[in-house]
Amino acid sequence: MTYTSFKVQIEHHIAHVSFNRPEKMNSLDEKAWEEMQAIFEDLHSRAEVRVIVLSGEGKHFCAGIDVQTLMNPELLTGDACEARKREKIRAFIFKLQDSISAIEKCRKPVLAAIHRGCIGGGVDIVSACDMRYCTEDAYFTIKEIDLGLVADIGTLQRLPKILQPGMVAEMAYTGRKVLGKEAERIGLVNATFADKEAMLEHVMGIAKSIASKSPLCIRGTKEVLLYARDHSVADSLNYIAAWNASMLISNDLMEAFQAFMEKREAKFEN
Repeated sequence: MTYTSFKVQIEHHIAHVSFNRPEKMNSLDEKAWEEMQAIFEDLHSRAEVRVIVLSGEGKHFCAGIDVQTLMNPELLTGDACEARKREKIRAFIFKLQDSISAIEKCRKPVLAAIHRGCIGGGVDIVSACDMRYCTEDAYFTIKEIDLGLVADIGTLQRLPKILQPGMVAEMAYTGRKVLGKEAERIGLVNATFADKEAMLEHVMGIAKSIASKSPLCIRGTKEVLLYARDHSVADSLNYIAAWNASMLISNDLMEAFQAFMEKREAKFEN
């Protein structure tokens, strides 16, 4: 798979996706947003892919949206009718939202490996990932407030499900940098590491462990976790009962039990 703004490598059931605009701090122009959505929709349907690692090339993880994309004259002045102009802006926001939601909708777990800057739209992106890891010199900032914008593509919707609401409010109102160790302390990331190499080694180890499990059960677990996030306990218990009533009896179940009895590693079909 060849893309303009990303590198994608698939090996041993692990897809490694990297932002690849280092000269632009991995900021994303309109084409890059389209590519990101296409990548995660493609990986969603690839049976050989069981887990995804998302990282960035160069000095920073991701600086969010390319400012030039925001200043698109067609969006700002392209129509004499104010209502039609606003309609275009709304459609543009939905387009960016859909690009990030493709990460969440992908049935494969996505592990973000973050170094240095994770800025603006970068925070939107990692908020849609299943797990986050970072270097000690990483920093997270909801930068939109300093640009005269209300963050509108996922951070303010997903981050309150991850962090204490007061901390989200502080980040959103001030735009301050949350550094790696603080990010770990407040639960934004699972762990911090001295450098990018140590982080990627650890994250790839986690990815390898996930890839060794039943792909059917991993996909189901992500589905059920996301459902529970957005529904009551009672609704979620009802949902998992229906899920397992339809999905429990599988070749993976038989293989897992047989491997356990035979004291060997289970081998699952894609």
